[in-house]
Amino acid sequence: MKENFTDWKPKPQINRALLVAYVTVIEEYEAQGYRLTLRQVYYQLVARDLIPNQQVWYKRLGEAVSNGRLGGYIDWESIVDHARTPVNPPDWSSPEAVLEAAAAGYRLDRWEGQDHHVEVWSEKDALSSVIEPVCGRFHVRFLANRGYSSSTAMYDAVQRCMEAKDRGRQPVVIYLGGHDPSGVDMSRDAGDQLDLLTRQYYDQVDEYHPPPNPAKLTDSRSPTYVAMYGLESWELDALDLAALDGMVSGAIEGFLDQDIYDEMLEREESDKAAVLAAARSLRSEDGLER
Repeated sequence: MKENFTDWKPKPQINRALLVAYVTVIEEYEAQGYRLTLRQVYYQLVARDLIPNQQVWYKRLGEAVSNGRLGGYIDWESIVDHARTPVNPPDWSSPEAVLEAAAAGYRLDRWEGQDHHVEVWSEKDALSSVIEPVCGRFHVRFLANRGYSSSTAMYDAVQRCMEAKDRGRQPVVIYLGGHDPSGVDMSRDAGDQLDLLTRQYYDQVDEYHPPPNPAKLTDSRSPTYVAMYGLESWELDALDLAALDGMVSGAIEGFLDQDIYDEMLEREESDKAAVLAAARSLRSEDGLER
């Protein structure tokens, strides 16, 4: 929805070009079912050689988008902000609606009978809108660490992994992070705390070719990183979102017995049908059947 709050005009020409490029990327990913953050849009523009990979251009893009929204040139809904999401308590119009909502949200443990307990963790919360739906398709827990994992999050994860082992499942964490001095160290830190195998992902840089950044030399971990990988680093946000979706899906499927999973889905659908039948019966008794 476009609303006009100011008389701002996209001048000079650079602002016009930024807004056109912004809308192009947004519309392309909306057609694929994704909503992007400002940082993700920035990296998509960098990857297409439309703007330089420089902080000043990230700032210019942010200013152009903010002014473009206020001036009525672009939709307010075109971009997401995961850091400032309101929480609204649920409500229902009738007892029947509660049953229908319960059926819609009904899930069995779809990993019952599987050999593995799989979780997906991301260094950044900004990619939740991409990764969380993938995990939802497979009924896999998703955790956005927002940097280094907290002691509380690690303790809770250890408890989940121990419970999984008690049920005969091998715990596996699929970790997604940037390839830069701190990003690589965050992966190491998570693996050390959990004593689980974490994936090495340097080869994914060659596979997906995200735009490089200079390694942050002010980071205390940069000497070790530069010695191993050189002066370039890569942000997780810079990956094509469809490629990220496929990467996570493929990693999960590698630990999934599809036949057992499909059997659980059939049981789940049967249970849902029973709940919906109860809701229809209740509506019929109340004279609300249409």
